[in-house]
Amino acid sequence: MNVIEFQNMLEEKGISLSSQQLDQFERYYELLVEWNEKMNLTAITDKEEVYLKHFYDSVSAAFYVDFSNVSHICDVGAGAGFPSIPIKICFPHLHITIVDSLNKRISFLNHLSNELGLDNMNFYHDRAESFGKNKDHREKYDMVTARAVARMSVLSELCLPLVKKGGHFVAMKASNVKEELSVGKKAITLLGGQTEKIYSFVLPEEESERNIVKIKKVKETPNKYPRKPGTPNKLPLE
Repeated sequence: MNVIEFQNMLEEKGISLSSQQLDQFERYYELLVEWNEKMNLTAITDKEEVYLKHFYDSVSAAFYVDFSNVSHICDVGAGAGFPSIPIKICFPHLHITIVDSLNKRISFLNHLSNELGLDNMNFYHDRAESFGKNKDHREKYDMVTARAVARMSVLSELCLPLVKKGGHFVAMKASNVKEELSVGKKAITLLGGQTEKIYSFVLPEEESERNIVKIKKVKETPNKYPRKPGTPNKLPLE
């Protein structure tokens, strides 16, 4: 997907990018490749692949979820900034918080944010389990996003404690999502969530399956969750 195709395909979905926003995506690509030589940010460095599999794929959440009506978003395990930074470029009003367990990635994200001139960005070097216990962040976000971080039973325990009641957890997944949701149903309910909708589509060009899972926070998460760092992964709530 070249830059013109990227611009046109977003335009078709009602997302019009200014020349400044297109410049931000271009600079994002340059910095991603530059920093990737020093640390492992992504296995994908070909420009057209980055635009398709990182930028377009990240923004695809906005085809199904209304970002114009939310303010504060937390992105769990964003790595090189996906999906939240491409979404932020498209919707500049958003306040974005990113939590990631690797400090080197946080350094990259800070530098990236400054270079792109993004405001209302906050980065935290922390484990999601600890972050979800922090009273300054627990149940404070309109929306929490995660892209292919872990299976749903684990991901729900990392993300739902951060969502305010009435807010949403949006998980971006590849295939096998129905199976994951079937196994993770108990965890989602226990943590205060209710699966609202699953949106399935095919990524252009490579035609691989993508799923956007929208979970509404219908009640508060019990205080005992999330459990200690590492526990959700070792002993999923299934």
